[in-house]
Amino acid sequence: MKQPLVTDGQRAQLLANGRARAEGQALDPLPVVRLFTLDAHATWLLAALDPEDGDTAYGLCDIGIGLPALGTVRLSELASILGPTGRPIARDLYFVAQRTLSEYTRLARLNGSVID
Repeated sequence: MKQPLVTDGQRAQLLANGRARAEGQALDPLPVVRLFTLDAHATWLLAALDPEDGDTAYGLCDIGIGLPALGTVRLSELASILGPTGRPIARDLYFVAQRTLSEYTRLARLNGSVID
């Protein structure tokens, strides 16, 4: 059985951050979840989830081409992607954010990819 991309607890935190963003609150949250490809070099550090659709996530997106950027991605689309060897995107079970989303973004832009 395939693991879900986010746990119920992570979904609740992502939605709370998404509600704060939708209300225009200035926030620089810690990423809640790290997703990655097992057979490529893509990583997503997600910090918020759109409370309207519950599917559009906001965070640092790095598809492995040296241009990490803040943006949105649909969890349903990530769940359907298979890498070059047919492996699905996975959730990092041991990820604990060490810095804010803006700091991860700054470092990723300097490095050309998400670090940690």
